[in-house]
Amino acid sequence: MNYSIRWHRISYLMHRSIVFVAISLLSAFSAWSQDRATLNFNSGWRLEVGDPADAAKPDFDDSKWKSITLPRAWNEDEAFSKDIKDHSGGIAWYRKTFTLPADASGKKVFLEFEGVRQAAEFFVNGKSVGLHENGVMAIGLDVSEVVRPGSNIVAVRTDNSWEYREKGTNQRYQWVDRNFNANYGGIPKNVRLHVRDRLYQTLPMFSNLGTTGVYVYGKDFDIKGKAATIHAESELRNEHPEPRTFGYEVTITDMDGKVVKSFKGQEITAAPGASVTAKAEARVGDLNFWSWGYGYLYTVSTRLLVDGKIVDAVDTRTGFRKTEFKNGMVTLNDRVIQMHGYAQRTSNEWPAIGMSVPPWLSDFNNRLMVESGGNLVRWMHITPWKQDVESCDRVGLIQAMPAGDAEKDVTGRRWEQRCEVMRDAIIYNRNNPSILFYEGGNAPISEEHMAELNTIRDKYDPHGGRASGSRNMLGSKLAEYGGEMLYINKSARIPFWAMEYSRDEGLRKYWDEFSPPFHKDGDGPLHNGQNAAIYNRNQDSHAIENVVRWYDYWRERPGTGTRVSSGGVNIVFSDSNTHHRGSENYRRSGEVDAMRIPKDGFYAHQVMWDGWVDVENPRAHIVGHWNYAPEVKKNITVISSADRVELLLNGRSLGDGKQSSRFLFTFENIAWQPGTLRANGFDTAGKKICEAELQTAGEPVALRLKPMVSPLGLKADAADLALVEVEVVDAKGRRCPTALNMIDFELTGPAEWRGGIAQGPGNFILARSLPVECGVNRVLVRSTTTPGKITVTAKSAGLTTVAVDIESKAPPAEAHPADGLPSNLGRGPTPATPSFQVTRIAVPIKSATAGSNTDKVAASFDDDETTAWANDNTLANGWIQYELARPAVLTEATLKLTGWRQRSYSIRITVDGREVFTGLTPKGLGYVTLPLKPVKGSSFKIALYDEGATEDAFNIVELGDKKENASTGADKLGKKTVSIVEAELYEAVP
Repeated sequence: MNYSIRWHRISYLMHRSIVFVAISLLSAFSAWSQDRATLNFNSGWRLEVGDPADAAKPDFDDSKWKSITLPRAWNEDEAFSKDIKDHSGGIAWYRKTFTLPADASGKKVFLEFEGVRQAAEFFVNGKSVGLHENGVMAIGLDVSEVVRPGSNIVAVRTDNSWEYREKGTNQRYQWVDRNFNANYGGIPKNVRLHVRDRLYQTLPMFSNLGTTGVYVYGKDFDIKGKAATIHAESELRNEHPEPRTFGYEVTITDMDGKVVKSFKGQEITAAPGASVTAKAEARVGDLNFWSWGYGYLYTVSTRLLVDGKIVDAVDTRTGFRKTEFKNGMVTLNDRVIQMHGYAQRTSNEWPAIGMSVPPWLSDFNNRLMVESGGNLVRWMHITPWKQDVESCDRVGLIQAMPAGDAEKDVTGRRWEQRCEVMRDAIIYNRNNPSILFYEGGNAPISEEHMAELNTIRDKYDPHGGRASGSRNMLGSKLAEYGGEMLYINKSARIPFWAMEYSRDEGLRKYWDEFSPPFHKDGDGPLHNGQNAAIYNRNQDSHAIENVVRWYDYWRERPGTGTRVSSGGVNIVFSDSNTHHRGSENYRRSGEVDAMRIPKDGFYAHQVMWDGWVDVENPRAHIVGHWNYAPEVKKNITVISSADRVELLLNGRSLGDGKQSSRFLFTFENIAWQPGTLRANGFDTAGKKICEAELQTAGEPVALRLKPMVSPLGLKADAADLALVEVEVVDAKGRRCPTALNMIDFELTGPAEWRGGIAQGPGNFILARSLPVECGVNRVLVRSTTTPGKITVTAKSAGLTTVAVDIESKAPPAEAHPADGLPSNLGRGPTPATPSFQVTRIAVPIKSATAGSNTDKVAASFDDDETTAWANDNTLANGWIQYELARPAVLTEATLKLTGWRQRSYSIRITVDGREVFTGLTPKGLGYVTLPLKPVKGSSFKIALYDEGATEDAFNIVELGDKKENASTGADKLGKKTVSIVEAELYEAVP
């Protein structure tokens, strides 16, 4: 992937954003001088692992502690070097000396920590100012009464013990889990300091401060007319000893720095000690609506004015979009969108860094999800940190935001903890437009608990246009979306999308069994005594599996009937330092590896997902490479959204591929010859609509280095990172795809080596020598606080040595880490055209009769996947007959049959007594579609004519509640039973 081109595409936007940021910073500094400041508090910290006595005291000598810039996990070196279950826990201290401005005396001073892991006690000038324990959410600290003009000391005692218990209750937190919640301890997130007038807009941090901050939303949308009513409201407090009368003013500024609207609320008088809410709204036209791949954001400035002078100002970066969740579908800006994306671990970690990357790398990762065709990231188990939330706003990636959980519903204090985190997360993130879903759990929750979460949402975010739900919830009357972990669900009511699917794993290093290091698909050790072949795939089979697994969701997409699937998310996007089943000590089911180098699965998703529902931009991708030994013959797979694909080798046609799972085209036993392999894709009319090409690379002769830094350059702040890609290339500069050369790196200049990852001892974490895999690898270097030239040199035996220079520059004083980062507008605004074509029409069922259990026949067509009809285990009564609402020529029957992944049924189908289908039903992960002989009629009968056979067709190993995750009900069926969860009947489009 040409990242230099990718950044070039946004250079103009970067220029506009930088100009705007400069204007915004000037405005902000002006506001600071008038009684407000929000300062970057990340620099100048010291770290000590251990629990030294008296470390909270101001006069404690920390001069020998390690100097760092936040965010920084104290055990960052363990990221990907250790299995998640072996991550270190314990006590670590962080201290910082800071100076308040002289004019801060008598003002409100707050510290905002985006999060600590797991718990922390905070001290300022030796006095305890707060305790935070949930390890997920932000915390605000009012330190107004303990700070002083001049020098101050903040000290933080963190504890990330795996067995940590809440001090007040001795209760553990459900989400402190060694499967999914990588334990990067200490202060791995950003910190800010706020200096405010005593008449101020509160911070959006309820725990500890009990405040809710600013709330901005749009309503009464006119998408075609590009207009909406924009509402802003601020909770504020008057902590002056006398009443204060103030005005409330709102200004909306676009991404070019242009003010698009200013409006005012009513003048308010606040009594001493009072909390009041100021509100204002206005109709705003010519809006750019936030959308998938179109991260258009506005700055909404809310200001308090006393006697015409600004005493408090808050800038909220947000976007406006319209959502609906009904008829089984999600609609964004009046256009239906089928969810396709990734269930990503919230840690979103990198080797030897963990989660604490600079914001531009969050954008780099999250934008790659968009570029792969993903429109949704479902963060898993716990709320993402604010940096990733804001990053998704910029890149145009929809988010599903959980609170904190594990694999089951809970009660008592553990449920209260989950509700508290959900409340805090909603308040903290309710102005971020990319969040469309609030997730109550990674397992079904009770209706009582669903009602509680809805109440929290309705209290703190009643107008945000977000659906509240949980995993499963198929029969819930209160959830607004749902979906199982692995299976295909459909609905005509609320959207159902799969919370995680395609769980197979495979190293990027393994192309196929014909390429070095010649990994035969599936080779690897057992996992807990079970066959782990599907967790040791090579790239060929992993990419193919991704296509096969998506096919079921694509087949039931919007436009295919009244009941539809709203999609699903593949687990995971990037290889993760969390639970695994393959031969490595980390999860390798990503479509990119831990350094975000794409695997073939990345391109497979690009092909299948380049559209809101139907494919809108045809693509083709040839799986693998074209550098083999002369005797090799292998199947070539082309993944394409074309209707027909032809393969050519050095211009000679090898014929058309055999199509399966819609997007897979297989060319069998292709004999390798050096040269060019080309795939041409054609539509049904024979027009060429896409192509892909592989070329044989020559012998390795040199190395190539490519630095990747923030669009704004590398900051000399001891937190920013540069990503350096190394490739082995031939004489023409083409990457050598089978190269596995060991690379020796040298680093000079003001930087710290953080390295990369590869298969081998310790995963080569922090090593200065590591191999390329498939001809490429990447390493990270971190800046120091000293600006200057950084040089990375790469050497390998027999290859030309290469070096690259990177310049680090001092960041603007007090600038926040994400200031000036551009938005991704690459996909453009929401298209006005429909996102799908209707491909078949559902024929309603009026009534039904059956050979037995006639009182339950309606359960087989009630749009409720928790109910089913079944006969009494005799062939004679193994039938059900449906009366149609109108006569129709039926062409397909789509059925969800109990035991869908394990049971095949021998059935005969007739329409008005005429046979239209006979045979075994296929196994699947939800629904099966049976082709029917087109016969017009009014009665549709399904009859069992032989015993069913039960044998699992899918080798899926799962965690957690086996009943919820794995059971399809086949174990409860007799062999002479037919059981129908849902029956749907279809006719062709006229």
